[in-house]
Amino acid sequence: MNLLPDSDIVTLLSGATLAVKLVLLFLACMSLWSWTIIFLKFLSIGVARRKVARGYDAFVAAHDLTSGLKALGGRDASPLARVGVLAVREFRLLERAEVNRERKRMLAKDTLRRVLRQGISREMRSLTRNLPFLATCANAAPFIGLFGTVWGIMHSFHSIGQQQSAALATVAPGISEALVATAIGLLVAIPATIFYNYFLGKLNEVESGMVDFAGAFLNRAEREIAWAEKAKAGK
Repeated sequence: MNLLPDSDIVTLLSGATLAVKLVLLFLACMSLWSWTIIFLKFLSIGVARRKVARGYDAFVAAHDLTSGLKALGGRDASPLARVGVLAVREFRLLERAEVNRERKRMLAKDTLRRVLRQGISREMRSLTRNLPFLATCANAAPFIGLFGTVWGIMHSFHSIGQQQSAALATVAPGISEALVATAIGLLVAIPATIFYNYFLGKLNEVESGMVDFAGAFLNRAEREIAWAEKAKAGK
């Protein structure tokens, strides 16, 4: 026996209380924004991951530091290119500094390491921007839906008091709208949780690739600085 013949989802929600409607509207906004972030991060992190992997291989295969940076492309071509350009710019500034050669050599390694770390941090901040919102959705959406559930049940008990009837037909609409609020809260939280953890794993891969590039960049820079100093000493 169907107790609620007209209780499709639209009719059910149209008869919900104002508080439950506001909860559902808030959850819908959270879901829309979280799916927008998921779509954009899926593209941006995927592209960054491929560029870092390819850029690292190209840099390692290059004969020297200059050709390695050229293999990475321009600043917009790869995160590694932006990190490398930042390190080279800082190193050029160090070369022009009024410091003796021995002091410059001591500072070069620490300076490059620090600049490379800053460049990686900057790129990771860009990639992780708006990602905490997914964690917020994953943690908060079920409780927001639960609030709508509690409110709907309270409304049902209020209807029982007004109509002085505990029949299922009296309380079913309020309980149904309450359960819908819980279901929508879970529908917001579950994808946010899945993709947040997925993106964290991919970001770890990107960061590891950039750290490997920083190590290769620093090693190659140190070798080329030593060779340049030996060549100048030979003259």
